[in-house]
Amino acid sequence: MMMERKTRILVAKPGLDGHDRGARIIARAFRDGGFEVVYTGLHQTPEQIVNAAIQEDVDLIGLSSLAGAHLYLFQRVIDLLSEGGADDIAVIGGGIVPDRDVVKLKAMGVREVFLPGTSLDTIVEWVRTNIKPR
Repeated sequence: MMMERKTRILVAKPGLDGHDRGARIIARAFRDGGFEVVYTGLHQTPEQIVNAAIQEDVDLIGLSSLAGAHLYLFQRVIDLLSEGGADDIAVIGGGIVPDRDVVKLKAMGVREVFLPGTSLDTIVEWVRTNIKPR
């Protein structure tokens, strides 16, 4: 009997944002929630993130942004996924994002945006409900 593959999540910090505590916490919560997690570390370019996501065969990319460049960086990741034939990899985001930008991010294809104060259980349950292995 074949076991179903675990959902694989890449957690990434795009751009020059040097704060990775939240990304590390969410990566641990995903792992504790039963997902396979790849954390790429700080200062990743959109190209590095997408290349890693494709190489690691992930189902979801979780982007963390606290530095204000989320509209450009998240759009670039989505564009590169599409160009690479990997637009079946879902993208979610978290961090300090103004409400007006949440609407813009969702319009560009970001599946969900989690703001400061969202419980880890809520995020893990959202992924469990909405993201399945590709």
